[in-house]
Amino acid sequence: MLELYRLPGCPYCAKVENKLDELDLEYETHNVLPFRFLRFEVKSVSGQSGVPVLVDPEHGVEGMAESDAIVTHLESTYA
Repeated sequence: MLELYRLPGCPYCAKVENKLDELDLEYETHNVLPFRFLRFEVKSVSGQSGVPVLVDPEHGVEGMAESDAIVTHLESTYA
């Protein structure tokens, strides 16, 4: 199952969530803390502390960051 690390209210996260919903994909969300230095789980998955971060184990994506890259991946993989 797809996993999305997100911060509520983040417009970049909303962009990814909108694409996931548009493609009718099931995904699990992980809400992160607003303080980057406390985002240990995100850092362990992606090597950085920014969000959004997508995990797509079925396609070998272990921690993709950057909303535009995630949207491109979703469109090319699931559209």
